[in-house]
Amino acid sequence: MPKTKEEYEVVPLSPIRRLEKRVEELEKATKGGEKEFFREMVSIIRLNQEIVSELVKANDALRMELARVVPRIEELVSKLNELLEYIKTAASEETPTQAKESNLDKKLEELIESNKKISETLEEMLNSLEEVKDKLKRPPIVIKKKPLISPTPKI
Repeated sequence: MPKTKEEYEVVPLSPIRRLEKRVEELEKATKGGEKEFFREMVSIIRLNQEIVSELVKANDALRMELARVVPRIEELVSKLNELLEYIKTAASEETPTQAKESNLDKKLEELIESNKKISETLEEMLNSLEEVKDKLKRPPIVIKKKPLISPTPKI
């Protein structure tokens, strides 16, 4: 069974439905005579012409809309390219920022080391002060003095 290609169009259905009804009426009313048959045929031809006119209008409107799409797509592509350039520029500018961060890291490490040294020194001073305090709290050592001259002379 050979396949036939069918063409499709976007059209309003109401004129086509009216045309179908008229054809059905014509088929039913074969008794009316030739004049009425010709009137109906002329009416069908007019209706067909209206459908063709509507199709031409819809086709033109579709072409106009499609013509507007192409420049908008080109504009979108150019803006996307511009965005990509901004991203590339931002990525290349990150390296100096990383260098600044590494300098900050070094300085922070130096500050941490100096704070550790200061803390150790303060602990040593505190220990020394504790020792001095302990020495001050001890009772004083009394040294007995021997008299240099004896009270009674020996002869």
